[in-house]
Amino acid sequence: MSTATRTLSPADRAAHDAASFVRPRQVLERFPAGGPRGSWPAEDFARARRMEGQQAEVVMDLASDAFLVIVRNEVAS
Repeated sequence: MSTATRTLSPADRAAHDAASFVRPRQVLERFPAGGPRGSWPAEDFARARRMEGQQAEVVMDLASDAFLVIVRNEVAS
């Protein structure tokens, strides 16, 4: 097996990114997971961004024990 690094073609990179579980994203804000009971600051922030026209969503970052409000970056075709 060759040890040379392979470079994907632009079409292969786009297909890989589209099928990848971890897609490129922009983190808009982080919120600690240990907020007060009944408080949803990450969801509230994401809702406000959606009302501004951004496709914001909340995901959990287990490594940092935080909720992230993200916008997924579009993959250029």
